[in-house]
Amino acid sequence: MRLYRRCTRIFILCLLGVSVFVPIFLLSFRLKNLNSEVSKGYVEDLSIIKHRTESQILSAIKQEEGEGLKEPPLIVYKDGDLTSAVSFSSTGDNRIVFNHDVKEDRQKPLQKDRLPISGEKQHSQLNEFQQDQNLQYMAHRALDEKVKEMKDQVVRAKAYLNFVPPNSSSHFVKELKLRIKEVERAMDQITTSSYLSRSALQKMKAMNSALLKASRIYPDCSAMVKKLRAMTYNAEEQVRSQKMQETFLAGLGGRTIPKGLHCLSLKLTAEYFSLEPEKRVLPNIDKLQDPELYHFAVFSDNVLACSVVVNSTISTAREPERIVFHVVTDSLNLPAISMWFLLNPPGKSTIQVERIDNFRWLSTRYNATLQKEGSVDPRYISALNHLRFYLPDVFPLLKKVVLLDHDVVVQRDLTGLWNINMIGKVNGAVETCNKVEPSFRRMEMFINFTDSMVAKKFDAQTCTWAFGMNVFDLQEWRRHNLTGIYHKYLHMGNKRPLWKAGSLPIGWITFYKHIVALDRRWHVLGLGYDSGVRQTDIEQAAVIHFDGISKPWLDIGLAKYKHYWTKYVKYEHPYLQQCNIHE
Repeated sequence: MRLYRRCTRIFILCLLGVSVFVPIFLLSFRLKNLNSEVSKGYVEDLSIIKHRTESQILSAIKQEEGEGLKEPPLIVYKDGDLTSAVSFSSTGDNRIVFNHDVKEDRQKPLQKDRLPISGEKQHSQLNEFQQDQNLQYMAHRALDEKVKEMKDQVVRAKAYLNFVPPNSSSHFVKELKLRIKEVERAMDQITTSSYLSRSALQKMKAMNSALLKASRIYPDCSAMVKKLRAMTYNAEEQVRSQKMQETFLAGLGGRTIPKGLHCLSLKLTAEYFSLEPEKRVLPNIDKLQDPELYHFAVFSDNVLACSVVVNSTISTAREPERIVFHVVTDSLNLPAISMWFLLNPPGKSTIQVERIDNFRWLSTRYNATLQKEGSVDPRYISALNHLRFYLPDVFPLLKKVVLLDHDVVVQRDLTGLWNINMIGKVNGAVETCNKVEPSFRRMEMFINFTDSMVAKKFDAQTCTWAFGMNVFDLQEWRRHNLTGIYHKYLHMGNKRPLWKAGSLPIGWITFYKHIVALDRRWHVLGLGYDSGVRQTDIEQAAVIHFDGISKPWLDIGLAKYKHYWTKYVKYEHPYLQQCNIHE
């Protein structure tokens, strides 16, 4: 009986053991198989992702090699995004620095997976560089957003202060003024040091609480909207006024005569009047009206600029003995310019210096409308600037003439301009209708095409061209009576606003459909305002033009281009040294 009970007890225990351990064994085996399948699928998915990542990296690298590094897109970050891009440093200086952990985590997959192409080090360095650029860009954008938020806080706080009664000294007013000063000081620190401190964030929070109090004290939204609109309007008016003042001062700086040039003119004028009248005559006056020679015209009141144009043109000419220069100036500068060329004769070439007062017909035909053009800029109302529209009257015996502005430098022989086929046109000029160039101009920029007469007679899409170096067929000019057309449009412009002040827009409509386009290598523009003119274009150009306010004889001239102009200035001349004119 005891043996039976013992066997029964053992059998029951065995059944219990089987019922407990067998399910556990089966469950563990099932889990093991399931994990192997999942891991296998996960590895396959990971390999696909890895393959896609590598192909994207390769395509991005190829695109960057072909097009150069592109700037990442502009992303506006919210307050919560700031902590993902930056983190507080542990050095105790309360600066916010880059979160390098994010950068390292992003770089780990690239460090494990080698690129299956040649030059993998360069590609990895390129990726690292791009990631550094992105992180820096994200941090800068975050700082910019915080600065903008601070500015908005200050504007709102000042708007609330306008609702406070005058001479109020309540605790709320004092707190609001204090918060404004703190936030403005924090903005100055960010601007100067380019980092966001912990205290700046605390000041922003304090300002937010102060603004919340203000919104509860002054809950009238319509009054706040009106006040903000008034403040916005006043700010826009101030900006507009400042821009106008900046434009005026920049133009004034471009028209200013340096002290050295003024000194030079005085010394030359004194020297001129000390000569006997018969010694004031320039040589070779018999060549002045010979139509078979190469005639150049310069209208200027600047002694040094005229000398550079003449020197550069003659020094590059193949036949300098056949070159005739006609310099027209005003009565004030006639003695100085004449004396300069008496002291520095142009070699075998011929030069004539004439004053504009000798053209008595000009005062009767032009001066009556001159004062009505509505501009205070002497470059626009000066008769010298508009004398270019009277070339057939200035040179009645000539067939063709090349007009040069006094802010150009000639680098190649220009006598080839006389061999250009003008195909019945009047004006040979370089076009300025290429949108990718800084010299790009459009007719609608300067001409009022809302006027019915203008819209009917002219096409806004017509290619524009430049003054500065132009070859004029005077015979065709006389045949088409373009001076009469110029007078007609000049009178019309005095009655209603048809174009902006200056000779360029009225030149476009006067010579409309009378232009022959010259090769761009004859004339390169922009050296007086654009620092990005290509070096190859400058070197290949026959004439380089310092158009703009940054003239090479001024201190504001672009330094990288000045040497093209200064190499034709005789700085060793005693008068230039006495007047402290140097490179």
